[in-house]
Amino acid sequence: MLELVKAGGWPMIPLLMLSALAVALIVERAVALRRSRVMPPKLGDEVRAWAARGALDPAHIDSLRRTSPLGTLLAAVLDMRARPREHMRERVEDVGRHLVHRMERYLNTLGTIAAAGPLLGLFGTVVGMIEMFLGILDHGIGDVNQLAGGIGKALICTATGMIVAIPALIAHRWYRGRIAEYIVDMEHEAIALMDVVEQRRPAQVA
Repeated sequence: MLELVKAGGWPMIPLLMLSALAVALIVERAVALRRSRVMPPKLGDEVRAWAARGALDPAHIDSLRRTSPLGTLLAAVLDMRARPREHMRERVEDVGRHLVHRMERYLNTLGTIAAAGPLLGLFGTVVGMIEMFLGILDHGIGDVNQLAGGIGKALICTATGMIVAIPALIAHRWYRGRIAEYIVDMEHEAIALMDVVEQRRPAQVA
């Protein structure tokens, strides 16, 4: 492996740096976007039970807001529980946009790595080919096997760029899809909580 890195030349250095950064971002997002961390199980049922009982003191709501992204969204509904449903929905949409931005953290960087990896690999290959042909210009073709070996070494950068880009691209698309699923599920939980809040209002008035 070390010999391949040496054969690729100095363009391998940014490729290896991108590879390390991609691995770090993939691992970080894998931890941050776990379902148990974004949408703790049974949290929606628990909050709806609180709302039905009227156990909604400010400290309780602030604690809910700090638990998870789902808790933040449900707390936004409870903050607006005395307002009309349209106001609650507008608040949910506003908070939801901020949550999406937070969950998509580093995904643009991951997408950039996926796009830049093949380009850097191609750049390294072009640099290697230029160096090889300059050598031919100075010393002649020489051994054909050596020429083939030089071409193979130049292509190492292209292969490395693809190795870096493919996992980054897969992770980027997969995380984007996962976030979209979370948003749909969180919206469903928020709507269910709004229904409970609205059902309780007539009892409060009475």
